Amino acid sequence: MDRAQKAALGSAGIGLIVLVLKLGAWWVTGSLALYSDALESIINVVAAGAAFIALRVASKPADGGHPYGHHKAEYFSAVLEGVLIVFAAMMILKEAYAGILAPKPLDTPALGLAVNAVASVINGVWAWQLLKRGREWRSPALIADGNHVMTDVWTSCGILVGVALVAVTGWLVLDPILAAIVALNILWSGWVMIRESVSSLMDASAPPDVLDRIAKTIASHSEGAQEAHDVRTRQVGSVTFIDFHLVVNGTMSVTESHAICDRIEAALRQEIEGARVTIHVEPEEKAKHKGVPVLLAS
Repeated sequence: MDRAQKAALGSAGIGLIVLVLKLGAWWVTGSLALYSDALESIINVVAAGAAFIALRVASKPADGGHPYGHHKAEYFSAVLEGVLIVFAAMMILKEAYAGILAPKPLDTPALGLAVNAVASVINGVWAWQLLKRGREWRSPALIADGNHVMTDVWTSCGILVGVALVAVTGWLVLDPILAAIVALNILWSGWVMIRESVSSLMDASAPPDVLDRIAKTIASHSEGAQEAHDVRTRQVGSVTFIDFHLVVNGTMSVTESHAICDRIEAALRQEIEGARVTIHVEPEEKAKHKGVPVLLAS
C-alpha cells in the first residue's frame, strides 16, 4: 500500500469520526442545518472509500490491455465524488424546503454547536493535509478528496454561525434557509469537480507553467538538433506524457540522434516528475521553422 492509498484510507477513518460527532450535534439540537452538515459527512466517507479503491487500481503497472497504465482511475473517483456532492446538495435542498414551510425550535443548541465545532476543526486539519499531500504527490483523487473535505469545513463554519444566530434571535426560519444556502454552495463545488475531472479524462494538456518548463528544458538540452516542433502533452494523475518531433541533420547517424534524444529525455524526467517522453526524429526537410527553438551545434 503506497502513501496516497494510506492517506485515502486515513480519510475514510477521519470521516467516520467526524460523521459520528456531527450526527451527535444534530441529534441533540434537531437543527436542519446541522442535519445537512452530517449528511455531507456521510458522502465524505463514501467518497474517501472510492478514492482508496481508485488509487489501488491506478497503482497497478501497465499491462497488455493497458499499455499506458491505469492512472485515469483516479479521475473516475473524482467524478464520483462530484456526483455524490451534487446528490447530497439535492437532498439538503429538499429538507430545507420542508423546514421553511414548517420551522422547528432547536434543543440544547450550545452543546450541539460545541460538538460540531470540534468536528470542524478535525476536518479542517485533515483537509489541509490532503490538499498538501495531493499536490506534492500529484494525486487527483487526494486533491478531489481534500477539496471535498474543505467544502465541508466551510459549510460547517457557515452553519455554526447560522445556528448560533437562530439560538440568539429565535428566528427559526434561519435554520432551513441556511441549510438551503449551504446546499447551493455544495452544488456548485460538485459541478466544478465533475467539470475538471471530465476535462482530464478527455486528455487535457499539462498546465501552462508545466508547458513552459517543458519548452525550456527541451530548448536547453537539444544541442546538435535543429528544431523541435509539435510538442504535445497530456497529464494523467501523477504522470505527464510528452511527445514531440525533433529535427536533426539528415546526415546524422542513428547513434548521434539517439544520444540527443536520451539527453533530452533524462532532462525532462528530472524536471517533470513522472514524465513519459516520446521523441520522433526527423530529417531537416521536415522542419516547420516554428515550435521550440533549440541549441544548435557549434
